[in-house]
Amino acid sequence: MVFSSLPFLIFFLTALLLCYFPAGVICGRFHKKKTDRLGIAVQNGILLAFSLFFYAWGEPKCVFLLILSSFIDYADGLLLERFKDHPSIRKLCLVISLFINFSLLGIMKYADFFVGTVNSLCKTSLALPGIALPIGISFYTFQTTSYSIDVYRGEVKAEKNYFRYLTYISMFPQLIAGPIVRYSLINEELIERKTTPDHFVNGFRRFLMGLFRKVLIANELGALWDYLRGVQNLSVAGAWLGFFVFTLQLYYDFSAYSDMAIGLGLMLGFHFQENFIYPLSALSITDFWRRWHISLSSWFRDYVYIPLGGNRKGKARQFLNLAIVWFLTGLWHGAFWNYVLWGIYHGSMLVLEKFVWGRSLEKAPRLFKHIYTLLIVVFGFGIFYFEDMGAFAVYLSYAFKTAGNAMLGPELAWAVGNYLPILVFAIVFMFPVFPKIRSYVRTLGKTKSAVIQFAAGLICAGLLILCIANLVRDSFNPFLYFRF
Repeated sequence: MVFSSLPFLIFFLTALLLCYFPAGVICGRFHKKKTDRLGIAVQNGILLAFSLFFYAWGEPKCVFLLILSSFIDYADGLLLERFKDHPSIRKLCLVISLFINFSLLGIMKYADFFVGTVNSLCKTSLALPGIALPIGISFYTFQTTSYSIDVYRGEVKAEKNYFRYLTYISMFPQLIAGPIVRYSLINEELIERKTTPDHFVNGFRRFLMGLFRKVLIANELGALWDYLRGVQNLSVAGAWLGFFVFTLQLYYDFSAYSDMAIGLGLMLGFHFQENFIYPLSALSITDFWRRWHISLSSWFRDYVYIPLGGNRKGKARQFLNLAIVWFLTGLWHGAFWNYVLWGIYHGSMLVLEKFVWGRSLEKAPRLFKHIYTLLIVVFGFGIFYFEDMGAFAVYLSYAFKTAGNAMLGPELAWAVGNYLPILVFAIVFMFPVFPKIRSYVRTLGKTKSAVIQFAAGLICAGLLILCIANLVRDSFNPFLYFRF
């Protein structure tokens, strides 16, 4: 089940809200009053039940893996706190927990990759395990392990209530494709939170904005990319347009999911961190990675890069630490060598930017910085897309005119003629235009607030109708990051 689907919008979300909020009303604490702990416990139970159902919708058997993974780290947290005066035992508990979690992730996600690599290197013919990848395992594994590490470090206290902890891990808004929410961010809200009408309205608007970006922008860009990559003897301009279109699709698809997740969380009283801050408007690759998939970047920084020594042990060690982080970042995205290559590519660009041309880049004109960053990012996502390296080589032959193709082709005119409004809209709003519009609206004053609120309501209603109408007529509705 995906957020941008009619079953979710019409049945699942409606049923959840009809159960969740009356539970607060029954406990006598809804609206702007402070919700008591009994009401929160009831709402947590409802959220847990719906979250497990949401996850089981596509893969019922994988629910047990989710429960097992969460129980391992829940028990580990209790042991870490129980033996707080025994450093060696605590370290052993943490190592065992991490080993089990990453072993499960490795078996489920990378078994075929490892066996296939062995077959290629050793000329063997071992049978591939063929294990189906559980949806969201990369995300919830990082959440459970971050909890254990934070308890070990003493940054959070161990959760005593298993069902409360399972609610945190399985919470459906962020379960499938993030953001990677750390326990320290919402542990207090699991016990005590306010769910006000303002929270709900703001959360719904954020969810609706994500739904709009997904259904009416990302899906349309995806259809254009499918067309371009299927063209035989693609022109050079068409090939680079394809790279750019896929980058836009991936950005709008994934950031839209994060918008919907953050919006749903706010509707239910939870505050998740931002995951994208207009990354395609970045002025450097360093800046890009401060804005793209922030929860993943910060996870690798805090739990891999800094523990390895970061930049505190000399340049040679820093290079090694960066290589490890970016190798793992690429591998996290998928069990194919193109993802590893993509990670190494970005790691290399960051090193070159930091130690070779970074100072020169700072002095360059702003437009040059934008173009420089976009070219590196767009080409990188070309690597990211093609799991079949042979197909990638063919596409590169089009992009760099080594296949006897033309500079311009009829597919370019067709794409621009049919998708120009979507492309213009996508390009304009990859920059922080919307926050500036919102800031301007807020300066109009209280005298116009009623008119503004009415207009905002009409816009929201119109967007919702457009999205639903599009979902009814169009079956093309993938979420790209589900496979990671």
